[in-house]
Amino acid sequence: MTASSTRRTTAAHSRLAAVGAIAVAGALILTGCGDQTDKSSDSSTSDSSASSAPLASKLPADIRKAGVIKVGSDIAYPPVEFMQSGKAVGIDPDVADALGKQLGVKFDFQNGKFAQLIVGLQSNRFNVIMSAMNDTKDRQSGIDSDSGKKVGNGIDFVDYFTAGTSILVQKGNPKGIKSLDDLCGKTVALQQGTTSEGIAQKQSKKCTKDGKKAISLQTFDTDPEALLRLKQGASVADLNDFPVAAYNAKTSGGGNDFEVVGEQIEAGPYGIGVSKENTQLRDALQAAMNAIIKNGEYTKIMEKWNVTDGAVTEAKINGGS
Repeated sequence: MTASSTRRTTAAHSRLAAVGAIAVAGALILTGCGDQTDKSSDSSTSDSSASSAPLASKLPADIRKAGVIKVGSDIAYPPVEFMQSGKAVGIDPDVADALGKQLGVKFDFQNGKFAQLIVGLQSNRFNVIMSAMNDTKDRQSGIDSDSGKKVGNGIDFVDYFTAGTSILVQKGNPKGIKSLDDLCGKTVALQQGTTSEGIAQKQSKKCTKDGKKAISLQTFDTDPEALLRLKQGASVADLNDFPVAAYNAKTSGGGNDFEVVGEQIEAGPYGIGVSKENTQLRDALQAAMNAIIKNGEYTKIMEKWNVTDGAVTEAKINGGS
């Protein structure tokens, strides 16, 4: 949503027969008054826009001038973000709209592969990441979770939700999966570059350490691809965030395709990713997030998507572990 609106007014002018100099002068005077009225209206509109975006002054000048925050997101992760009738909808877009009211800008969601979002942020393709991204120390410091090597400068996070990883299986749980230990020696499908992939890799090492077979991991660019493999029986489970797992269990195939088993694993915060160099934008987002938590808009969004269990009471910066 933009903080300013364009007010267009049309002046209607009567065509009168010229009957004398006085009449012509009168018409000119009336026209001049009309111009003054328009200028006054524009000023009023500007003041109204400023009051409707109380935190606009906190934004960096270039973003405030552009009126847009470009958002990198993998828009295939319902209910957090997904496409509906050609538009991004879900928890993140709703939160972004609420933030936009506070900051006086529009959040423009741009679709991309999850594993490439941090690179896109650091190369300035977009201003922030909103994509159910877990705030972790590795991401904050730019450490590759697989190799343990530093691969970049890392990013900052404004935390706004809490979620753990859930195990999603076929309806009826035909393979009897109850925990991560039950995945040893079996095929698991999931989205690459996610926290779920890291959890599965760590569990696979535990399996071999315990004398069991490693997990056979199938990784995909998007979660729907992993879900299809599970639905087809080509994998025994998909690991993804609890609101996503619960949503798919409820909606896919009318609730007949999947179910969630076990408890949430390693619950942690989702964060809005921001470049470490852009501390002003980061702090503006934190202020806006705390404002919508305080005014109740945040709670309404959580209730709308039935994810109140993951709601936070305060937006922290880099609260992940």
